[in-house]
Amino acid sequence: MKEPTLSDLITKIKGQVDFSKVGMIACHNGVARGTSRAGQPVEYLDIDLDGRVWEKILREMRSEPGIAALEAYLFTGRRFVGDDVMFIAVAGDIRENVLPVLEKAINRLKKEAVKKQEKLL
Repeated sequence: MKEPTLSDLITKIKGQVDFSKVGMIACHNGVARGTSRAGQPVEYLDIDLDGRVWEKILREMRSEPGIAALEAYLFTGRRFVGDDVMFIAVAGDIRENVLPVLEKAINRLKKEAVKKQEKLL
């Protein structure tokens, strides 16, 4: 199966929503950084996923007020510096509803569903 692009997620969302009620689609394209949060050089990341938790979070985020659709994809396995890691696209009525859900989805997915191990140089 071909890995999706961020554009694929947006296209999927556009096919699901009623644009009389949607005013924006906000996106996140997470990539593998070249340094850890502590500033140490990183060679690669190994990424795994708790699929059950991932799906639970997506269901909860999709039910937030003003949200018409939300799609997300995590690239698992070994990811090198500059590689895509996670895509999220959120469609909704107004930015005051959409942007907080995008941020909450990113934070919850990374904290609760994604398992990441950095290989430092």
